[in-house]
Amino acid sequence: MKPGHDGAVALVDAAAGRLEWSFEPEKDSFPRYEVFNPSQFVFAAEQLGAMPDVFAVSGWGKGSMAANAPIGAGYYGHGNEAVQHHHTTMFGANVNYFSSSHERSHIWCTYGLSPFEQGRPCYVLTWEGALGDFYRVDEKLDVQHVGRVMMTPGNKYAFLYALADPTFTLPKGKLRNEDPGKLMALCAYGKSGEMTPDEREITDFLLKRDSILATLAKDDLRGSKYHNLGLQHPDFTRLAKRYSDEIFNRFYLYAKEHLTNGYPLLIAGGCGLNCDWNTMWRNSGLFEDVFVPPCTNDTGSAIGTAVDAMREFTGRAKLEWTVYSDRAFIDDQPDMPDVVTYPLDLAHVAGFLAENKIVAWTQGRCEMGPRALGNRSILAAPFARAMCDRLNRVKKREEFRPVAPICMEEEMSRHFDWVGPSPHMLYFQKVRNPELAAITHVDRTARVQTVNAQQNPRMHALLEQFRSQTGSGVLCNTSLNFNGTGFINRTSDLYQYCKTTGIDAFVYDDRFCVIRK
Repeated sequence: MKPGHDGAVALVDAAAGRLEWSFEPEKDSFPRYEVFNPSQFVFAAEQLGAMPDVFAVSGWGKGSMAANAPIGAGYYGHGNEAVQHHHTTMFGANVNYFSSSHERSHIWCTYGLSPFEQGRPCYVLTWEGALGDFYRVDEKLDVQHVGRVMMTPGNKYAFLYALADPTFTLPKGKLRNEDPGKLMALCAYGKSGEMTPDEREITDFLLKRDSILATLAKDDLRGSKYHNLGLQHPDFTRLAKRYSDEIFNRFYLYAKEHLTNGYPLLIAGGCGLNCDWNTMWRNSGLFEDVFVPPCTNDTGSAIGTAVDAMREFTGRAKLEWTVYSDRAFIDDQPDMPDVVTYPLDLAHVAGFLAENKIVAWTQGRCEMGPRALGNRSILAAPFARAMCDRLNRVKKREEFRPVAPICMEEEMSRHFDWVGPSPHMLYFQKVRNPELAAITHVDRTARVQTVNAQQNPRMHALLEQFRSQTGSGVLCNTSLNFNGTGFINRTSDLYQYCKTTGIDAFVYDDRFCVIRK
């Protein structure tokens, strides 16, 4: 169980080496970044057929700062000193209580989910709000700290967005969890290059600090030219890109000097959601491979602590898993008098999409992590730029935000400058096909998810039908959620959402539901 924001509860069958499920409190239309709560605890308990042998709690801090009085093993620590366990009773049963640090939860999540066999040495990069460190996991599963590059890289990244945003009025010690993703979108409007004196001054001032939250408020920088400048001002978008490049470059130069064995690189922490940085790591030539889990941010911490407990008690630290490991869809059978329901026919849905209609799509279990990967998605044709604008209005998002594509794996290199799969939407690709205007960002990139017939057979079959009707096995794919909440997961919310946003139809179970206008 992971307390704090982006909470989660996961069940691991250690004997089978398998992740059974990972439930995130924000899913089912709870607020984004929700904490692990009593409702979540009861829901998880209902899924259990027996008392667990081990209750594993991710370390955390009791306040808003990572260094506050600890919950369990606390926030920091990578070695054995950051592990604790003892025997206790829960509900009258004898169990083991286990806790290890939040820092270790990131390391063991990405290690446990990575495709490399146990015992193969790996490097791990953990970069997030507080941490910016490299580690090595050796063949004996010992974690060695290679070095710290920068404290609080994620918070420093988010702070820059707040600095230029006139609507940001939070006091010192507060940042918005959604801002890093928005800054990533804005970076595409800027240009890499040598910094101007103003850009260098603000970049060095922010990046040399150990902490942002504890020591700096936005209004401390009232004299900066970038204070409330406006997010789409060309001076700010240029700074955003160069600031982002500088953060990456400091980690890259450290890795080039100190990570010289070519081991695979495993990426953990919220900065692992930055597709630009992931792509640069992949292309860096420093590592034989790069792996980023779909729950690289704190949504994977419950899994990571479970893997750490599994390592402690069994000596094994690898899991079989699927990204579709969150909860199943709930049909609560609302009254829907203005809906025409058809049996689900994928050719029918594909033809509907080809007419520039928008479909809310739910199938199977929710994705774990923050990205919609074909089971809780809003789908649309990818050809008209106006479709991107319409989807951003549906989502109540800023107009500078891009819409991602979902693509048949076998069509990837036809439409994008990429070879092989990209199943978790964690890298940027250059768009080759000029017809895909709705999913092409201002810098000619897209954040593609690939799908094959084994990974998600129904979505792959829909893309196949869409290709047969339009010539392209690509669709717009953005997350199905009310603004500010996690994925929609029940029919009543699905119906209400489509009604209030103007979405044309929705799919759940084996039903295709078209809303009468």
